[in-house]
Amino acid sequence: MADTRDYPLEKVRNFGIIAHIDAGKTTTSERVLYYTGSQHKIGEVHEGETTTDWMEQERERGITITAAAITCFWTKSLEADKKDPAKKYRFNIIDTPGHIDFTVEVKRSMRVLDGAVVVFDGVAGVEPQSETNWRYADEAQVPRICFINKLDRTGASFEKSYQSILDRLTKFAVRMQLPIGAEGNFEGVIDLLTMKAYKFEGSMGEVVVEMPVPEDMKAEAEKYRAQLVERIVEQDDQMMTDYLEGRVAPLEQLNATLRKAVIANKIFPVYTGSALKNKGVQLVLDAVVDYLPSPTDMPPITGINPKTGEPIARRAADDEPFTALAFKLQADPFVGQLTFFRVYSGTIEAGSYIYNSSTGTKERLGRIVRLQANEREEVKKVYAGEIAAAVGLKDTRTSHTLCDEANPIILETIKFPEPVISLRIEPKTKADQEKMGMAMKKLADEDPTFKVSTDAETQETLISGMGELHLEILVDRMKREFGVEANVGKPQVAYRETITAPAEAEGKYIKQTGGKGQYGHVRLRLKPLEPVNPDKKLSKNVTREDHFEFINSIKGGVVPGEFIGPVEDGVREAMERGFVAGFKMVDISIELYDGSYHDVDSSEIAFKIAASMGFQEAVRQAKPVLLEPIMKVEVVVPEKFMGDITGSLNSKRGQIEGMEERGMARAIKAKVPLSEMFGYTTSLRSMTEGRASFTMEFDHYEVVPPNVATTIIAGRK
Repeated sequence: MADTRDYPLEKVRNFGIIAHIDAGKTTTSERVLYYTGSQHKIGEVHEGETTTDWMEQERERGITITAAAITCFWTKSLEADKKDPAKKYRFNIIDTPGHIDFTVEVKRSMRVLDGAVVVFDGVAGVEPQSETNWRYADEAQVPRICFINKLDRTGASFEKSYQSILDRLTKFAVRMQLPIGAEGNFEGVIDLLTMKAYKFEGSMGEVVVEMPVPEDMKAEAEKYRAQLVERIVEQDDQMMTDYLEGRVAPLEQLNATLRKAVIANKIFPVYTGSALKNKGVQLVLDAVVDYLPSPTDMPPITGINPKTGEPIARRAADDEPFTALAFKLQADPFVGQLTFFRVYSGTIEAGSYIYNSSTGTKERLGRIVRLQANEREEVKKVYAGEIAAAVGLKDTRTSHTLCDEANPIILETIKFPEPVISLRIEPKTKADQEKMGMAMKKLADEDPTFKVSTDAETQETLISGMGELHLEILVDRMKREFGVEANVGKPQVAYRETITAPAEAEGKYIKQTGGKGQYGHVRLRLKPLEPVNPDKKLSKNVTREDHFEFINSIKGGVVPGEFIGPVEDGVREAMERGFVAGFKMVDISIELYDGSYHDVDSSEIAFKIAASMGFQEAVRQAKPVLLEPIMKVEVVVPEKFMGDITGSLNSKRGQIEGMEERGMARAIKAKVPLSEMFGYTTSLRSMTEGRASFTMEFDHYEVVPPNVATTIIAGRK
């Protein structure tokens, strides 16, 4: 590769394809690869031949498990000279999973992308995982284009799906197209901005044919075009004034204003089509060029100087100091560990040394590869705004910042959700034991939502993750990729504990042993914290992970400063062990307000033990309770089985929250405790002749009813 950038930064688009499971995300990605010339054959999910779903487990199950990175090039679909390199744009695309168990892949991808194409099922509209993914994109402030897919299916409705986006995701969505026909008669689309109709011809819909708007749709198209233009001119005072005086801006100006509004997250354009039937995908790619940002359109990335703690900003430019974020690790059978990173500023060459400001260490960057799903293209140098993978980094983990040692910066880390389900696992043989430890470490490095721990009482190994499928895939990967045979127990719920009342207690640890003794004395106040709300900002003392607040109110040095840290450590350790049934404690505010010390006998360990004793005594008085994860469940079922399904959900301590039509079926929304949902797939199939499906994702923790809590506690003893 040459030493100069082969594509100007303004012509680079880093975007993700995100959606609920089965909305047609991977099918859309396959069309993108085909139309951009990256492959000469379209692979289908149902045939297990897709490019981005390259893992064996993905092909067997027909779902996406790991985010796949693709680099490809696009010239706009109606461009006359498609061979002119000056007309080409570089796309760095990440195809992400839709299943809630692999939500970590969406969260980390959103952090490093500049835009997203959100795919919706034309029958179902907005589904539970669509909402979660939309929230992740909101958190990362990522501009989005919506694509209502599967318009060829029976029961598909562009208007209903569009309305579900307005009702459940954002009021700023606006129609860019209207479909011509629906279901089996879906033929093409009308572009409201240009007032042109498009059909897709050729064996794979590769020929985009422009034509006049059908006469019978002209009035409807003009009505919706007026609404679109109104939404665009609202973004600019001068254009609004002209519009009210009867002067409509030319198309170029409308496009430029719309682009600014999309980048500012003030408008979300809505497109439509059918990826499977090869209709509409090229116009979505044109929209990526027209409306999604290049790295230069995004605000500078901000971080802190690790030496001074002061904020720093870095522009997306090759002449700025090198700054990158490692966002994903992946074990590769051919080259070892790959570290995916997004370059925010500066450049880096293969063979050079790279500074990890998160750990303060230097590593040699052996090789750099660009990925085409699981195919690799080696490059000598990467530039600002690009996404690549490094070979040979041993100590770099997800969320670490890589930078120029002379200009250090630490970028904000990616926050991941806590696991909600655990399994006991044990190796079958002594040989498996050694391999299992190494396999679990590699898998935990790759996936921050996969946790490995040891049960303090039984010394058994526990693996924790986001759901049954998540753990099933990980155990399967251990077997296939690392050759580990293991026995696994039944899934266990990640219960938590908390307190429901304020309390005070003192902890005193005094030990005389002839020589130097031990003396630690603290007084603690405990009070419950409001449970975590993902949309709410936390106060500066509170950590979101375990929702714990430690306040030091000591006045006058009754506990010296060097013992405050050990007091907090002692409390944290006691919280890990729990009180009611040995589960981790959350949602607690702890105040250290008094205590005493001894000039000679006081030590860090004495204060740590005293804090632990005081905390346990205070918890005893603070009415401790068990918490269980409550899941947001959606069951899609033929109408004749509605009564059976609502009855079964009620019997599982579920709360039915609503029902809606989904084509010929009904969608039942409910909140159900996770402990009641194990094995639900099998019972759902038997109740509905195999015609129902369900999705489930974590919603919140709730207090376990006393009769259920008694059973759980008895089972732990």
